[in-house]
Parts: sequence; structure tokens; C-alpha cells
Amino acid sequence: MTYIELPDHGQRDVSFYLSMEEYVAHHVDAADCFFMWQVEPSVIFGRNQVAEAEVNLDYCRRHGIRTFRRKSGGGCVYADMGNVMMSYVTRGESVGFTYNKYVTTLLLAFRRIGINATASGRNDILVDGGKVSGSAFYQTHGHSIVHGTLLYDTDMDNMTSAITPPSDKLQSKGVGSVRSRITLLKDHTDLSLGQLKDALRRQLCDGSVTLTPADIRSIEAIEAEYMSTGFIFGKNPPYTVARKQRIEGVGTVEARIDLRGNTIRNVCFKGDFLPGEVPIERLENALAGAELTPARLTMALAGGEAAAIRGMQTEALISLLTNKT
Repeated sequence: MTYIELPDHGQRDVSFYLSMEEYVAHHVDAADCFFMWQVEPSVIFGRNQVAEAEVNLDYCRRHGIRTFRRKSGGGCVYADMGNVMMSYVTRGESVGFTYNKYVTTLLLAFRRIGINATASGRNDILVDGGKVSGSAFYQTHGHSIVHGTLLYDTDMDNMTSAITPPSDKLQSKGVGSVRSRITLLKDHTDLSLGQLKDALRRQLCDGSVTLTPADIRSIEAIEAEYMSTGFIFGKNPPYTVARKQRIEGVGTVEARIDLRGNTIRNVCFKGDFLPGEVPIERLENALAGAELTPARLTMALAGGEAAAIRGMQTEALISLLTNKT
């Protein structure tokens, strides 16, 4: 794996590193790339999430915590200088294969440096039963991008106050709060944060590429999209009904449906679900014009469009849309 270096060590925003992932995918000629980064206090929410519902925006404003949207699915994460963010870019677009490869490689690296980590659920890595890492992914131009958190000495007060997960998510995991699910790596290793980063890099990478000032300018051009208000707060088309459900192995899925009579004019999916093997737009387009009945929805989804949401079965999606559980 090739480690991607920056030509300087200046402080940058979340938006820069997300743009850097895209740039590496499009312009660095290496099969597998990896880099780590740290930022000042920030909240990063998933592509399909509604910021106002998932983030305590007032708390973030009062405490100088910036908010960003990423292009991958999944839920909100909090990051600060006690937290390491990891980015993995690889060729190919198979969601399952890419994610399994990333998790397996990371778990092996942890164990080699003396941290007994295990995988759990859709996208979590645990140490002694507590979550230390979550990840999300998406595809772009023939590449897959996976990015994840690594909690070392994160400000837990900021994390728990800035992120406001729905109560049904916590209940589904059998816990009463975000804090009760989390553990910090500093309590499970004698390595300092810097030593941990160095150890992971040695385990994962066997070479490096340093980006040039010209590369940086190109990354900053990509960054403009991430900084736009339209991207940060997402698309919110009008709707007449909303159907929301937490589905085991999938996550929280909300369908915002604009109905005319009993016919779907448009539908927009929100939630912390992960992307599947087809674009979410394909699913939304397939449903437009369909009558909101099980028979008609089955016909509309006959091409496997439910696979736009990872782990989603057609029957479960129809049950959600028709509000039959």
C-alpha cells in the first residue's frame, strides 16, 4: 500500500482531506493508497443525513465545532486532534470486497502492534467491547474510497454533545448513550498517539508518494464543492409523507415521498445507511411514477434497485414505503 504525503504539515479542514481522497483516486497511479489526518473539532455527517436532525448545531456554533458533509453514507462522526482519521483509496467498485479488504487489513495491523481489535456490525471496530473506529465508503470513477475514525484521546464531552443520534438507534444497540458504546485507544495501549500512527503506517504501507504544490491547488479546487452551502445542507425536495424505520443490518432509512393521489411523484431517501452496489439515484428514479402498492412497487424494483442501500431487501423496502411492518 502507498502512503500519500503532503508537502507541508499545515493545519487543514475536513473538506480538504475529503477532496484529497477524490484527487488521489483520480490522479495517483497506485493500486492501494492510504493516509491519516487530524483536524480541529469538527462534525462530519453522511451523504444522506439531515444535518438538523443528527447534529446539535447550536452546541457546535457555541463551541466552535465546524460541520461538514461527506459523499459516503453512514452516520455522524466527531473528530478532533485526539482522533485520527484514516483514508483508503483503491481501484475497483465492489462495495463488499473493498470494505472487507479494508477491515481485514486494519484488524491485522492492530493485532501486530498489540491491540486486540475485532469487527462488529456494519462498520465498527471494537477493542474490549468498546467502539474505537467506524467507517464509511463510496465509489468514484472506478475507485472505492473508505474513510474511518480512530478514537485515541477524543474529547468525549464534545462528541456526545455535538452528535445527537436518534433514540431508536441507541435502543437497537442495547445502550443508553453514545458514551457507553465508546472506548479510547489510549486506555488499551502504551503507545502515544504519534507512535500509534507511525506503527500503523509501518504495518500498512511499503512506499510513499508526496503530493506537489500543483496537486494541492487541484485539491483546493475540488474543495469548493464541499464548502458550498448547497452541498453541506443537502437536497431537501418537497414531500407529502415520510416513512422512517430502523432496519437490522441496514440502519435508519427514511423515505420522503411526494405523492399525487397514490402515485409517487418523487422520493428522496435519508438516513445513516451505507451505499450499495447501485447509485441511490437509480432507486429514486425507479420509484418515480409508481403507484404506492406492494404489487406496483415490486414491479418498479424488479431490476434490483433496492441494492442501492447496502443490506436492503426488496421486501423490506416495500414494507417501509407502504408503512407495513
